Amino acid sequence: MAVVDHHPDDPRIDLELVQAATHTAETYARGDNHTVAAATRAKDGRIVTALNAYHFTGGPCAELVALGAAAAQGAYELEAIVAVGDGGRGIVPPCGRCRQVLFDYFPDITVILAAGPRPRAVPISRLLPDTYVWADHQ
Repeated sequence: MAVVDHHPDDPRIDLELVQAATHTAETYARGDNHTVAAATRAKDGRIVTALNAYHFTGGPCAELVALGAAAAQGAYELEAIVAVGDGGRGIVPPCGRCRQVLFDYFPDITVILAAGPRPRAVPISRLLPDTYVWADHQ
């Protein structure tokens, strides 16, 4: 596994992941169609990045595109995820749909959020308390 650069105040915050999402947002986000980048870290250390695909019919958020891109690379066990907006907006929280999908696919994943001037890391279960558990209703 790769050596991970962590935030000095909170070792759960994967700075390399934040930097990868920021780089993707700053470098590849173009116009209204791609405005948010996400980066996720697989358990084997790989980082997968992605951009949202905005469409008026409800195109997928960057986090969901990142899940698909990770799966396409054989990364099925993800540890952390972060989304960053273009235009210097910084870290953005996942929407409700992404929170539900992240919880369903990776109930132990850590989500990196902005908290004032410093990021913070929280388990997805804290972002979606008393959640609907899809598997319980199949």
